[in-house]
Amino acid sequence: MNAESGTTRDSEGHADGHGERPPAGVAVVVIGYDDAAHVTDAVRSALAQGPAVREVVAVDDCSRDGSVGLLERLSASEPRLKVIRRRANSGGCGTPRNTGLDAVTSPYVMFLDSDDVLPPGAVDALLAAAEGAHAEVAGGLCVRRELPSGREVPWQPRLYALHAVVPRPAQRTRLVHDTLCVNKLYRTAFLRAHGIRFPEGRFPYEDVVFTARLLAAAPRIALIPDRVYVWHVRRSEGRLSISLDRSGIENWRARTEACRQAYEVLLGAGQKELARTARAKFLDHDLRMYVRELGLRDAAYQHAWWELARAHLAEYDADDWARNPAAPGRLIGRVVLASPEPCDLPRLRELAARPARLYPPYPRAADGTPVWSDAVPQVSLEPLRARPVRALPLAVDAELRPGARGTRLRLRLHELYGRVAQAGPETVDVEWRHRDDGDVVVHGGSLTLAPCAGVAGADETAGSAGSAGRGGSTGHSGSASHGGSAGRGSSAAPAGPAGPAGHGGSVGSSGAWSAETAVDLLALAVPGVGTWDLRLRIRFRDGASRDVTAHALTGAGLLRRRAVPSARHGVVLVQPYTTHSGALALRVAPGVRGLLSVVRARLRRLLH
Repeated sequence: MNAESGTTRDSEGHADGHGERPPAGVAVVVIGYDDAAHVTDAVRSALAQGPAVREVVAVDDCSRDGSVGLLERLSASEPRLKVIRRRANSGGCGTPRNTGLDAVTSPYVMFLDSDDVLPPGAVDALLAAAEGAHAEVAGGLCVRRELPSGREVPWQPRLYALHAVVPRPAQRTRLVHDTLCVNKLYRTAFLRAHGIRFPEGRFPYEDVVFTARLLAAAPRIALIPDRVYVWHVRRSEGRLSISLDRSGIENWRARTEACRQAYEVLLGAGQKELARTARAKFLDHDLRMYVRELGLRDAAYQHAWWELARAHLAEYDADDWARNPAAPGRLIGRVVLASPEPCDLPRLRELAARPARLYPPYPRAADGTPVWSDAVPQVSLEPLRARPVRALPLAVDAELRPGARGTRLRLRLHELYGRVAQAGPETVDVEWRHRDDGDVVVHGGSLTLAPCAGVAGADETAGSAGSAGRGGSTGHSGSASHGGSAGRGSSAAPAGPAGPAGHGGSVGSSGAWSAETAVDLLALAVPGVGTWDLRLRIRFRDGASRDVTAHALTGAGLLRRRAVPSARHGVVLVQPYTTHSGALALRVAPGVRGLLSVVRARLRRLLH
């Protein structure tokens, strides 16, 4: 079949250019295990899609909580619903999906998990895109909805920003990054003709391998910006989903195995660019995600994780490392490969953040080449010298001190092998973004950045806050001192003898720039109890800018919960804290109700 011509089509839902096309229909395969609380909501969301859904195949993976009874009662009044109960639990998601796929009789099929839902109009939008583009696959936007907060985060929004038709996946390698199977509509005959199925049994990340098998078959793909799937993330419940439970080392083992298989599938099909992209995706997404959490694990986990990561990365070749060598994931991967034991975990965590932060020290080899550390000199940071300033992993310290006379935020920007001084930092825009609603923003003003007085050149500092020591050292998290930190008001720190005053971009030998401002707690308290993330935009002399987050300093008196008097609320409870990636965030609870909500939340955590 020539997918480009749009004339030759299979007999299931497509015409060959002559006569009438039979009406298309969609099957939705819903899988579940011990999820009686949610499974009927998922099924109803599929049935509510309207006449385009010809059948809903609900596969119960041998539940023990009455899920099957609920589904069978629902099927008694809904002829489109077919319930299949597996006799033995498979331990994963792949086997029940394959069971459902085998039972499908419709030209198109979708997959839906029991704890998620399809938003209204999802099937119609995907079906129209597939039919209109003569595509074997149609994909749309998935949103992750955090519960109970309701916060929504789009998954791979760049890929689904506009309507598009991709004749072959190799023409849009970004498709490799969307490893979800649930936000897509598939031509049933295409899956069967190419033997595209999920791995069987307990195989976490089965959709990673399924997606690779799909792309290896080179389908024609239609992309739409419509919301077609709502992925519910219920972290507060007792049982996390298989893929979200990253607490055990077996999860990391499964992740690396799935990514290895995906690479081999793509390479075996001759899709070399897609295979390269799959390896790059592992570095940029998977590796960084786990490194951000690695410091939270015990030593046994860290050593086992490190060993598995090194074994996986040892399979990469020179071309894999040569592409975008200054990318954070590649730098992290090279450090892991270079060190036989876990090292520099706090500093790696900062580099794994989004946006990335390369925290001090900034040592050099004997020939002046920038290197990761004195202990790991074989990892060169020379590629950073050619990276645009808008993409540099700039490091900013943040120190927040709530008090009765006002809450102050102090910032310090570090030098990075001379690149910052070369670009000339002038101002930093400060904003606080609400964690549960990113559209709610409190602006903290635009502050002038000025050189810190009396600070040793961070370009060469080896003993600064970012210790290069072994293991899980947290040496960089301590000091809250700020060289020439500013006094009161929204102002910059005064320029000292390190560089000429009057120009925020000059630095001389100081190696750092600072600014200070007041934090408007009243504005942050308006939405009620909530969490705010600090976001910064550093602006440079030539008009370039870099969006960054700030590393939370943890010295004496910092990151402590405080009750701040307020004329409007009586009291505002303020809790600065550091996120998993080391960034500064702020919890705010205004008034007596806010205080009570914090107390109740702590009691729930203690009781559970």
